[in-house]
Order: sequence, then structure tokens, then C-alpha cells
Amino acid sequence: MRIIKQFFDFYINASIHVALSVFSLTWITLLEFGISYNETVLFFNFFATITGYNFVKYFGLAKFHHRGLAYKLKVIQIFSFLCFIALCYYAFMLEVKTWLYILLLGGITFFYAIPFLPRNVFVDSNQNLREISGLKIYVIGLVWSAVTVFLPVINNEMNISTDVILTVLQRFVFVLALMIPFEIRDLQYDSLKLSTIPQRIGVGKTKMIGFVLLTFFFFLEFFKDQTSTENVFVLLTITLITLGFVLFSIKNQTKYYSSFFVEGLPILWLILLLFYSFL
Repeated sequence: MRIIKQFFDFYINASIHVALSVFSLTWITLLEFGISYNETVLFFNFFATITGYNFVKYFGLAKFHHRGLAYKLKVIQIFSFLCFIALCYYAFMLEVKTWLYILLLGGITFFYAIPFLPRNVFVDSNQNLREISGLKIYVIGLVWSAVTVFLPVINNEMNISTDVILTVLQRFVFVLALMIPFEIRDLQYDSLKLSTIPQRIGVGKTKMIGFVLLTFFFFLEFFKDQTSTENVFVLLTITLITLGFVLFSIKNQTKYYSSFFVEGLPILWLILLLFYSFL
């Protein structure tokens, strides 16, 4: 049991779970727009997510404690480096025009973690985008929606139609709703300077915002030119399940409430879509 728990903790801490969620949302985009299975885009996003998330999470620790890194962190560093090599492999298989788009998103991720702003003007001593008051949740939503919708669409040379724009907006709103249980959990850890939504308006009102976001997320589907009964049914299921997790989230959550169950909802979304596609 101890080995299983260690493996599971590595799976979470090394960002494999969140990478599978991004992988799933990308595959959902392919299914929604009738694009054939694209290994290059899917695995580029998978390995890019692991590399990016681990860079953001562990940059400070690696910078200041390089020689004294704990064994687990060293393993994650090695694993992240291997994922970076895989990321480069799949990146060179993408279309050239997709590279400009990737560089833009890569720049956002870089400045999200690296100090570059004037000290104590907008941020804490870390001086990065992550510390700007109230910005974190929107940066994550922007990057996730762009990576999982625009990237596969651009790489497959599709036009940016109204349905694509609506899907990006839909995905952005969904990610914001997914972040709410994390924001509530982190109330006991976050600096007040971050000015997260629960810090500003309280947990109860934050959950109401989650309800509004998920309602908006679901009904956006009906503004699309092309959808299906299966998509609407799966979307309704995911909306209700996500709403349940938002409403029942508390500050003192169990260890895996957000980091596994909430973060795994895109994986469930993909499984349901694949299941109905085979019926």
C-alpha cells in the first residue's frame, strides 16, 4: 500500500494528472470539430503541461535549494527534463505557423513564474504574474482554453469560426469554475495580496459565482451552429458534477478533493464523450 501511495502522490505532484486533463480537453476539441485523432498535438500538450506546471511549481525551490533538494523533488526534476525532451520532439512535428502561437503561450507561462516586475508595486517579493492581485485564475483559464482549443484548430488549418470562439469562451469559463475549489482550499495558504475571489467576497458568494459560470458554460452550447444531443447530454452531466464539487468544497478539504477529483473532471468528460461515440 505504501508503494501505491508513493506512486499516486508522484502522479499528482509531478503534474501527470493535470497533464491528462489538458490532454483530455484537447481530445474533446478534436471530437467536437470532427478532427481525426492527432497524436502530435495531444502529446505536445501533455508533455508541455508537465514541463510548464512543474517549472511554475518548483522553480523557486530548485533555485534556492539546488544542492539540498529532497529526493522526491530531484526525481520530479529528472522526470520533467525527460518530458521536456519529449515536448521538443513533438514540437518539431507541429506546423510552422503553430510555433508562433506556442511561443506566445510559452512567454505567458515563463513570466507567470519568473520575477520581472518592479518590487512591491503590484506584487509580493516574487515579482511575477502569479502574484499580481486577482490575476492567477484568469491566466490559468486563458492558457488552458487557448492550448486546448486554438492550438489543435490552428495546427489542423481550420478557420477560426464562431463555434471555435464560443468553444474557447466555454472552455475558459469551465476552467474558472474548476479553479474555485482550489481557491477555497488555498484560503489558508494564499497571501492576502493575491486577492483571490474567496478572499475578496467570501466562500458563499464565490460558490454562487461558480453556479453562474457553470450555467453560462452549459447554455453557450446552444449558440453554436453545430452540436449534437450527445454533446449536450454529456455537457449537462459534467456541468452538474462540477457544480456539486464547487458547492461542497470547503477550506479544510481532504487531500485529493481538488488535486485529484476536481482536476480529473476533464478526463471524465472525455470518457463520457468517447463512450457515447461508440454507442
